[in-house]
Order: sequence, then C-alpha cells, then structure tokens
Amino acid sequence: MMKKILTSIFIAFHGLVLIAQSDDDALFIKQLHSYALKEGKAYQWLDTLCLKAPGRIAGSKSSSIAEQYMLEVLQSLKPDTVFLEPCETKSWMRGSIEIVETIDQHGNRHELHTCALGNSIGTEGEMISGECVEVLSLDQVDSLGNSLKDKIVFFNRPMDPSLVNTFHAYGSAVDQRVWGASRAAKYGAKAVIVRSMTNKIDTVPHTGTLVYIDSLPKIPAMAISTLDAEKLSEKLKNENITINLASSAQPGAASVNYNVIAEWRGKQFPEEIILFGGHIDAWDMGAGAHDDGAGCIHAVDAINILLAQNYLPKRTLRVVLFANEENGLAGGKTYAENSNKRNEKHLAAIESDTGGFVPRELSFDSETSLLIDYMRYVNQWLPLFETYDLNFKQAGSGADINPLKSQGSLLIGLRVDPQKYFDFHHTKNDQIYNVNQRELELGAATMASIIYLLDKYGLETKN
Repeated sequence: MMKKILTSIFIAFHGLVLIAQSDDDALFIKQLHSYALKEGKAYQWLDTLCLKAPGRIAGSKSSSIAEQYMLEVLQSLKPDTVFLEPCETKSWMRGSIEIVETIDQHGNRHELHTCALGNSIGTEGEMISGECVEVLSLDQVDSLGNSLKDKIVFFNRPMDPSLVNTFHAYGSAVDQRVWGASRAAKYGAKAVIVRSMTNKIDTVPHTGTLVYIDSLPKIPAMAISTLDAEKLSEKLKNENITINLASSAQPGAASVNYNVIAEWRGKQFPEEIILFGGHIDAWDMGAGAHDDGAGCIHAVDAINILLAQNYLPKRTLRVVLFANEENGLAGGKTYAENSNKRNEKHLAAIESDTGGFVPRELSFDSETSLLIDYMRYVNQWLPLFETYDLNFKQAGSGADINPLKSQGSLLIGLRVDPQKYFDFHHTKNDQIYNVNQRELELGAATMASIIYLLDKYGLETKN
C-alpha cells in the first residue's frame, strides 16, 4: 500500500515538474517574442542591407558589399567565431537591352513588359524575329517537334490559382521557365518567351533561373508579364503574331563569393551544431527584401534576441548566410562538403527562404529512417507555438540546408503566409517597403523559439 502511495506521489510530482517546465518554456518564448516586437533590429538591418546592396546576384559588386555588411553585423554580436567561407560561383550579366514586341498581321507593333531569364544568353543586342507559337507544357513542345524550327515559343501555363499553397502552384508551373529554352531549342526554335511565375495579373515581369542542357543549342529566353501573356494568348486565337526580341544578356566569368558564418560555442555539447540562416544573394532587378534578405535577417535577429536574454547555449549555435542559392546553390553545396570534411554533426538546420510575411508553420524533413522519430519528439513542443497561430508539418525545408540531410540532421523550414510572396518574387518590386516590420519581427521570434527548444532539449531518436 505504501509503495502505491509513493508511486502516486512520484507520478504527481513528476507531472508537476513537466508542467512547470512547460510553463517556463512558454514564458521564455513569450519573452523572445516581446523583445523581437519591441527591441529587435530585424527591420533596421534589412533596410540597410537593401539600401547598401540591392540586386546582389552572385559575382556582382553588390553581392560582395552584402557579404561584408552582414559580416560586420554578426561581428557586432560578439560571436566566438566569425568568418567568410569561399565558394566558386558563376556570374551572369543582364545587360541594358531587353525588348520583346509583337507585330500583328496589319503591322501594328506592341512592346511587352519583359526581362531576361537568369543565365539566358542574349542576341548580342541584335533583333531577332520569328512567328510566335503558344504552348502550355514541355510535352506539347515535343508533340509539335520540328514544326517549331525558326519559331519563337511562348510558354503560357499559368500558376494554378485554385491551389491555396502558392508554392505548390509555383512548383507546378516553373518547369517551363527552367527547362523551356532547351526543350524548344531541341527542335530548332530561335528563342522562348515565358509567362511570369505569379498569380497576379499585372505588368511586372519576373526573372528567375533557367538551366541549359549542355547537349542542346542555347537560345535566348525572356519572361513577359502575366497581363501581356493574357493579351498575347487572346490575339493568337485570331491571327498569326510575329515576335521581335533583343537582349544583351550574357554569362560572366567564374567568380568567388562567400558564405558568411558566425557561431556561439555550446557549453555542454559543443559538437552538436544547430545551424540557422538564409541565402544572401538575390536577383539583380530588386533589392532582395523578401528573397532572401528577410531569411538572413530572421537568423541574425534570432541570435540577437537570444543573446539579449543573456542566454547561454548548451549546443553550438551557428548562423550561416549562404551565397549563390539563386544561381547554382554553390554556397549550400560548399558548406556541406566542408562540414563533412570536418566530420561535423548538425543536430538541426533551419532555413528561412519564403519571405518576410507572418509566420505560419515550421516544416520538418530528414532521412526517412529518422523523420518519424524526430516528428514524434518535436510534436511535444507544438502547444508552445499554437499560441502564435503556428503549425508543424512534415515537408521540405530549404535548398541550402538540404545537403545536410546526409548527416542525419533534422532540417526545418520557417514557412510564412504564402499568398503575396509571388507578387514580389524575382521582380523589381522586391523592396523593403513591401515588407511589414511586425511580420518580419515575428519571423525572427519564431526562429529564436525553435532554436531555444532544440538547444535546451536536443533530439532523441530510437536509432
């Protein structure tokens, strides 16, 4: 009887300890949010980054300015280690000439809102012409085959507006931007124009990377605005349209950019690394405020917020601002290669690369054999985030941290509300004035919160 009473007392006491522990965590996470919203530096740092280094495409002077500025910001937070990690990147230059115009059967000309796609070759500034042929898929290009010789192929598959998650809509349409030029070149097309990747119908063209298949000819590739795409498609129903196209885009020489890295060594488990960051490069047309200045600043302000609470990490906390995500992933690949050479162990890696909007969820990914156990473990923390209208989801994390999956790390993506992201993505409108300060600060607080829990409790699996 006495044994049963003692057991009951132990269970009751143990339960009270867990409740108290959970209350302590909830209080600390509340402090992190309060500090972020009242005293955080996220918006200030992002504003300066966008002002000092807009259009920081790999290989550009602006990319080097951005790396130096973020290095100085991290140094101001007094890390144990801060350094630049070189990686070889390819460069590309847009040039000053970007023209796409239509000519109808009556000789009427209409210039479209356009921009060259990243990595596209140009026309050396000379105008080329061809009959416009509209397609909705890569497979349709194959079905038309050699009839596309000397034509200009118009890829016009829109993002699916019925998909609530706009990243899913983007993923279902972006293949035409990435692979369209090579697919059309296979059958002798002169050039391609591609509908911009956004649900918004406007006059703003969106750039973004394309990939040439080495075994096929390279042809120019230009994006046109969604409004122009809609109008051109309507015209093609009734008459033949000729496209005139000129571009001075050209590839540049190989160059060196740098991952910007800072770390705070753990006091108990320094060999276990918790990485968090974003990519510092951005396409050349805008300021890279949402993509991905916001992600970099989420990470930098997250450590700032934790340090402001006099927090002493158990594990090593490492900020990594990756180079060259947009145009080859050199930063993420180089980082993982060097980490593996050092035999490092990343307990977890967190990336923010979906913009500076209000945070909605944390997505989790890892090797299949580990993910179920990881999810079972982290789900105990979900009630601490529900207060902030955040959910947990088993899904992809981030392109830069994905190579760390081979280390058995838990990969985490900070996911924000996706509805407006593709209004600004890869455009001249990706500017600081399109970032809401409070929403940006909430993202930094969310990142700080998951870092805190990972550092305090670690991860447990059966393997």
